[in-house]
Amino acid sequence: MEAQAPEDLRSFLRPTFYIDSESDAVVVFARAHASGETATGKAVSLFRAVRDEILYDPYNIRLVPDEFKASVIIGRRRGYCVAKAIVLAAAARASGIPSRIGFADVKNHLSTERLRRLMKTDVFVFHGYTELYLDGRWLKVTPTFNTGLCEKFGVRPLEFDGTSDCLFHEFDRQGKRHMQYLRDHGAFADVPFERIVAEFDRHYPGFVPGDGGPVGGDFDREAIKEASGKGMGPR
Repeated sequence: MEAQAPEDLRSFLRPTFYIDSESDAVVVFARAHASGETATGKAVSLFRAVRDEILYDPYNIRLVPDEFKASVIIGRRRGYCVAKAIVLAAAARASGIPSRIGFADVKNHLSTERLRRLMKTDVFVFHGYTELYLDGRWLKVTPTFNTGLCEKFGVRPLEFDGTSDCLFHEFDRQGKRHMQYLRDHGAFADVPFERIVAEFDRHYPGFVPGDGGPVGGDFDREAIKEASGKGMGPR
């Protein structure tokens, strides 16, 4: 049997318009947080940095191309799932780790009443995650919810060990459903921006203002209010 050729990873290491891994902002971020002697060690430290230093904010979505560049997201220090996945992918490439962007439809139970009302659903289409190539395998990694936000919702923050997939916990600390993956759309070497916009327009008409500006709001404050109302909080 003829040996299978190794996967060509060049397209998952190159900088792109969105995954601008050669930009100053991404390089500085990667150098500051890619600690460790091995690719696995660097990937784990980058995951934690993106998880906790880029705050989750679903009200800061701007459907314009420049706002989906990793360097711009790092400058804002906040973003929704796709934005955080882009930053992790860019920082990984800047550290010599092949990466790509994956998308899935998920049923998100870590949400607020206002967000559900605005979206008219708790299903998030084209939820973003990152795939990292480590030790000959692609691993799915989700750096979306920062530790502080998880504590407010009573959910354990995800930890990536560098050897297995790191997706959402199925249940929270009280044994209630946290998140369900409904459909996987696959992974891409670059951000499919036009498709993301089309999915938003189709599933969430009116959620993002037509002028390209953000929805506006304080998701963190809403999380505190809902957590206190349900008797939740840090455990």
